[in-house]
Amino acid sequence: MSNYRIRPGDTLSGLAARFGTSVQKLARDNNISNPDLIFSGRTLRIGHSGRDSFDAGGRQGVRGGSGVGGGADVGGPMGVAPTGGTATGRRLAEAARAAAMGMGGYNSQGLCATGVSRAIRNSMGIGVSGNGNQIDNNLPRDKFRQVDMSLEDALKIPGLVLTWEATSTRLGSIYGHTAVTLGDGHSSASDFIERNTTNNGRTGFKVFMPIE
Repeated sequence: MSNYRIRPGDTLSGLAARFGTSVQKLARDNNISNPDLIFSGRTLRIGHSGRDSFDAGGRQGVRGGSGVGGGADVGGPMGVAPTGGTATGRRLAEAARAAAMGMGGYNSQGLCATGVSRAIRNSMGIGVSGNGNQIDNNLPRDKFRQVDMSLEDALKIPGLVLTWEATSTRLGSIYGHTAVTLGDGHSSASDFIERNTTNNGRTGFKVFMPIE
C-alpha cells in the first residue's frame, strides 16, 4: 500500500485508472461508502488491483510533471507504466496505434485530429470532429471527462486523449495538436507515433479520460 493526498479535481475513477487499480478496491481499502464523493486534502491508501502494494519494480517517491499540477507524491513505481487503465482506454490506445501506423507511421502528416478521430470512431463508435485545438470541445461529455493530470502521469495510462491549444510549428500555432496516450510512459499516437511526447513548445495542455 502507498498513500496519496487527494487534490482538487481528483475522482476515484481517475485515480483508479492512474494507479492501475479499481474504484471498488480503492473504496474498499479506504472505507468509502460513496465512490462519487471524495474530499481534497484527505489521504487515500492505494494499491494495484489484485495485490496490496506497488511491487512492479522501480523506485517510489515524487514524480515531476510538466503539465497542470506539476509534481505530486503519487507513491507508485517511477518509470513503470500501469498494468491497469480502463478497458475502453486500452481499446482506444490500440485503435490509435493502428490509425497512426496506417497514416504516417513515425512521421507526422499534419493530420493529428484525423488520426485521433479515426481511433475514437473505430474503438468507441462515435464521431468527433475538429482540429487539434477544437477536438477537446467536441468530445462528448458522456463519453469523456477532463482530468487534472501532468503529461508525465498521463503517458503512463493507455487511451487518454491529450490536446494542446498551440505548438511551436506554423500549422501547430494555428491548429494545435492532439494525440492518444499508448500507456508506455512516453509515446502517443495521432496520425503518427510520437515516441517521446513532451510539452516542449506546446501550450494549453489538457487531458481527457474515456468514461467506462
